[in-house]
Amino acid sequence: MTDPSQSWSDERVELLRKLWSDGLSASQIAAELGGITRNAVIGKVHRLGLSGRAKSTASAAPRPRKPTRQPGPAAAAPAAVMPGAMRTSAALAPQPAAEPAPMLMRLPQPREEVVIPMSERVTIMELRESMCRWPMGDPTTPEFRFCGARSELGMPYCAHHSRIAYQPVADRRRDRKRA
Repeated sequence: MTDPSQSWSDERVELLRKLWSDGLSASQIAAELGGITRNAVIGKVHRLGLSGRAKSTASAAPRPRKPTRQPGPAAAAPAAVMPGAMRTSAALAPQPAAEPAPMLMRLPQPREEVVIPMSERVTIMELRESMCRWPMGDPTTPEFRFCGARSELGMPYCAHHSRIAYQPVADRRRDRKRA
């Protein structure tokens, strides 16, 4: 709870406005005003409708991330410090973690270019679960058919049409840049 003697007087409100426009954080303003919490400052700022403010140089710079402790023999026992030696935070600086290599899913590669004879193409009524569902032709015409070749296990298309339908991400991006 806040001290009732430290209520929002006109002088404190003006000081709040000035500090807020100077770019101080709510915690810094609470410490400057004394006797109030950070949340009280935030609440008063919202009630006063103060939104735009200058960014301080401290808040404009990205915050360094806290280092994560790695379990091991060095973390288990503290290092001995020689008298007179200067301690620095360089040892605690976050080390950039190597990003894991992206997982690439290997798609079935066709053994050869596939030409589907007209006799293997099927209508929607003849289409079965193990058949390729690649549409061929204009769906509004009576000649419209599906590929009908044997589909890969768990895939809706045969190996040839899977290669067309499921392009690797890098290839799609490269094709977009050309266009």
